[in-house]
Amino acid sequence: MKSPIWIRLLTHPLVALAFRLYLGGLFVYASLYKINYTAEFAETIASYQLVPYWGVNLVAVILPWIELISGILLIIGIRTRTVSAVIGFLLILFTLGIIYNLALGSEISCGCFQSLDDPISGWTVFRDLVWLAMAVHVFFFDRSFHLERRYIPSIQEIKE
Repeated sequence: MKSPIWIRLLTHPLVALAFRLYLGGLFVYASLYKINYTAEFAETIASYQLVPYWGVNLVAVILPWIELISGILLIIGIRTRTVSAVIGFLLILFTLGIIYNLALGSEISCGCFQSLDDPISGWTVFRDLVWLAMAVHVFFFDRSFHLERRYIPSIQEIKE
């Protein structure tokens, strides 16, 4: 029995490729501002009140580079399952942080793309959940245009 057309369309590898390229570009874009303006990003992290004061600068330096490397690897198709899991984990952390601060009634900016973003809201949570769904989709259905399959030998090929 054939699956319905909407399921075949939703699980098509080209949809996963589009999501993969979108998320990769999004994370590269989000990281660039944070890398260039680490001090402002540290202030944003501190405003969330989730990281101890002694860890704010460390997170402000490391997190944007994780976003940049993950985004680039996702775009070029290297270790896409691993990278989509990392991005999904980051999105879960971001969403929980936003929900926590919404519950506290904090009027802080998201800090996703620049320090003067719009204040966090239910829309920010929804947006992050949509991106999380895209990362999950990439994890399960992405099978197209992987650079690593073309140029990086597998363990089986090395043994031969």
